Amino acid sequence: MCGINGIRSFLLPRVAREAAVNAMNVASAHRGPDDAGVWSTSNLTLGHRRLSILDLSAAGHQPMASACGRYHVAYNGELYNFRALRAQLDYPFVTQTDTEVLLAAWQRWGAACLEKLDGMYGFALWDNEDKTLHLVRDRLGIKPVYYWAGADNFLFSSEIRPLLASNLVPRRLNRAALSDFLRYQTLLQPTTLIQDVRMLPAASHLILSDKGLAITRYWTPWSKPNPDLAHAAPKVVLARIKETLGAAVERQLVADVPFGIFLSGGIDSAALVALASQVTGKLSTFCVDFAEPRFSEARYAAKIAADYRTEHHLVQLHPKDFLARLPAAIAAIDHPSADGLNQYVVAGLARQSGLRMALSGLGGDEIFAGYPVFARSARLSKLPYINRVPRLLRRGLMRGAARLRQSISMDKLAAILGATKVDALSSYPYVRQVFLDEEICRLLPQPVPPNPVAALAQSLLTDPVFAELPGLSQISALEIASYMEPVLLRDADQMSMAHGLEVRVPFLDHQLVELMFWIPDALKLDGTPKPLLVGALGDALPKDITQRPKQGFVMPFATWIKNELRTFCQARLERLAQRNLGFNQQVLNALWESFLRGDPRASWPKIWLLVVLEDWLDRNGVSE
Repeated sequence: MCGINGIRSFLLPRVAREAAVNAMNVASAHRGPDDAGVWSTSNLTLGHRRLSILDLSAAGHQPMASACGRYHVAYNGELYNFRALRAQLDYPFVTQTDTEVLLAAWQRWGAACLEKLDGMYGFALWDNEDKTLHLVRDRLGIKPVYYWAGADNFLFSSEIRPLLASNLVPRRLNRAALSDFLRYQTLLQPTTLIQDVRMLPAASHLILSDKGLAITRYWTPWSKPNPDLAHAAPKVVLARIKETLGAAVERQLVADVPFGIFLSGGIDSAALVALASQVTGKLSTFCVDFAEPRFSEARYAAKIAADYRTEHHLVQLHPKDFLARLPAAIAAIDHPSADGLNQYVVAGLARQSGLRMALSGLGGDEIFAGYPVFARSARLSKLPYINRVPRLLRRGLMRGAARLRQSISMDKLAAILGATKVDALSSYPYVRQVFLDEEICRLLPQPVPPNPVAALAQSLLTDPVFAELPGLSQISALEIASYMEPVLLRDADQMSMAHGLEVRVPFLDHQLVELMFWIPDALKLDGTPKPLLVGALGDALPKDITQRPKQGFVMPFATWIKNELRTFCQARLERLAQRNLGFNQQVLNALWESFLRGDPRASWPKIWLLVVLEDWLDRNGVSE
């Protein structure tokens, strides 16, 4: 896992380009502590920071050239099927890296090789014959690629901060995106909070040539319809899931460095341990336990570790330990997010324990319908009579109920039932909202743009294949695009790479995702947690793991913000109010006071989101 950087410019001389890319490499040092490289040709400079996972020798240095000399690549990622691809290629290999396999595959098949790649990646490939730059991002968006296209210069990187470090990208806030950021604590691809900096969408191929810039999408989760699954026997479906997930885990265990599995004690991580234990020797598991009994999952993780005789590492995290790491965690944020701090701490502790690569259960909830939103969506689909009630009556009744029982959930329910149409897809945009639109209008008095998640849902429905998907698979698509990719995966990348730790996510194997998207809803929900995953693993998962309530890694942030972090938060809220961004200072102050009083509508995520925003603006010198 690494960091890529680069500039294409017809204006800057080579020495200026290389100076800028070197500055970008320095800003990316945490992503690749093992090596750094810069390569230039006419009008193009590639930069790279290397975290060595495969073939640790100097032969893996990047940017790397193809044997024919036509192609050069700066590559961040892992190809899990690189050995299978290598066996198909007649090429004079000189390394054991997957980077060289990528070059050989492109040399033989061109961009058509993207259909053959199995992995997570973001790479820049220069074709010296066609004078064309290719930027590519993996199917699920596990690895990020950002770019900025100016009038004379084109820059790209694995992170936003290196783009800013080049001193060629203006540090201007994308003010038009503020409302959406307050809605969802993130922005949907391709938008970012830096004006004109864009994130390359997942499964996308950008081509920059003398003809201009073009972006194509080369995959969607539903791109390979599998209607036979609708009529397959449950045991057949379970066997397919076990086979596909098991193969993904086996491929992702390939590494030349110490690795392990994040073991929380939940179903997802337990499934990874069960499958990994079948294909490897002594397995290391890593559990970070919050040192409060009501939050602890350590006993469940210990049971799985004991059942599979893993080398288990338990690290107890006390509140003071987390608070001590908090400044560094906030400083590691590349694009602001109110989440991810726990991932920073877990990744740091894992790296200190000697791991350089770890498997994570991220993606299991989105693929196996593990979140509450899936059950709620299923219930909504069975209540079509709601739409027979006049909208004004629905809205009036729910607003009255929300006044009597003040809570965020009641406010969201009032918004859902007051909508023109009530169904699973139209209600989904409210699920992940931090600030509702009415709150944003008071806090940031300006026209609120159309909801991007609602627009996404409507645009997906224009795809006739998507429209044929089972209802819960449509919700999975929205979860992936609006929450998992822009929040969970971005946080996982920036927080793990802050420590030079590679995190792999077997549940996001694209073949498994393709399979899960065509499985009927009735098999995904039966009143028990993740019945398809549990059924596929069978007796490999003990019942005290599969039947217990879902539990996350919870920290007492509300208490901390009112006590240990109060001065820190208040100072940043005051600075935010003083910025020329249009925030209503009275409303902002009232929100803070309501939070301190314990008003359930003034939740800590709202406060923390504003605090992180101001800290990020100040730390990165972003102007209004």
